[in-house]
Amino acid sequence: MELVFDGHNDVLLRLWRNMKAGADPVVEFSKGTPEGHIDAPRARAGGLAGGLCAIYIPSGDLVLKDPEPDGSYVTPLAAPLEYAHSLDIGLEKAAIALRLERAGAWKLCRSTADIRQAMKDGVFAAVLHMEGCEPIDADLANLDVFHAAGLRSLGPVWSRHNIFGHGVPFAFPMTTDTGPGLTDLGFELIKACNRLGILIDLSHITEQGFWDVAKTSDQPLIASHSNAHSLTPVARNLTDRQMDAIKESGGLVGLNYAVTMLRDDGLDIAATPISEMIRHVDYMVERMGIDHVAIGSDFDGCTVPVEIRDAAGNQNLVAALKTAGYAGEDLAKLARENWLRVLGKAWHE
Repeated sequence: MELVFDGHNDVLLRLWRNMKAGADPVVEFSKGTPEGHIDAPRARAGGLAGGLCAIYIPSGDLVLKDPEPDGSYVTPLAAPLEYAHSLDIGLEKAAIALRLERAGAWKLCRSTADIRQAMKDGVFAAVLHMEGCEPIDADLANLDVFHAAGLRSLGPVWSRHNIFGHGVPFAFPMTTDTGPGLTDLGFELIKACNRLGILIDLSHITEQGFWDVAKTSDQPLIASHSNAHSLTPVARNLTDRQMDAIKESGGLVGLNYAVTMLRDDGLDIAATPISEMIRHVDYMVERMGIDHVAIGSDFDGCTVPVEIRDAAGNQNLVAALKTAGYAGEDLAKLARENWLRVLGKAWHE
């Protein structure tokens, strides 16, 4: 079985929501559930050895628009969130991550050595990520606290604006150049992440924000869960020029399993063949090279192809990659080694 390290998932969101309804997140993750995409039993079954697990603050007012007759749609950006409420939720999700570690349900990893040891031990290797920095205060004081709790990756924005920058809407077809980039506070956040060794994720930021990070950060450029805009022109996908910059920086793009970001019509249809995933992998490998493409499933945050279904079906993608000609060292790079390389660079290892 080819072990996979995944660049993005929202399992903490699902566990947090169910905890609010009375469930025990440790039991749910450890014992398994038919709900969602990731738990320990399904991860083991599908060779999902670990991944970046997002602290994400939900936007209750966001409702995805149905497509127009021509297939196009534009969902207005969610409203900005209030800091104190966001901090409360962020701390609750960090606490779930720590509880899972204390219970032995997963290993909260702070280094690539931690990840490799967890893989060797057969324990899910979780890296704490923050998707949208609404829980971070303007003077960045609590960034150090989250870092001490295990935060090793963040995206300055989700698909909404905040004090650090501007996000892209969920829209098809649409350019990636949808608005301003980083704010003055956003530039300070990037510099602080460089000092602390926190990876910066560009998956939801505007194109201008992408270039703002590129000129400021000393890290490889990372888009943890994005695909090729040339194939699927949603605002969230990456242009060829952005991919060229990622290659030049030594970074990577993680293949997003979301069907809306794979299909050429942008529709939310689970009956989307794995061949659409391979189409994006092939394109990105041809554009950037094998060293700059990885996996960023967005499990528990999107509709994935029915042939994958959940973490237990991850080896179906591995099999399709093998059929497409990826094998040996190249397959290992796509599955996990590219992630481990760029994480090590971002973490000053």
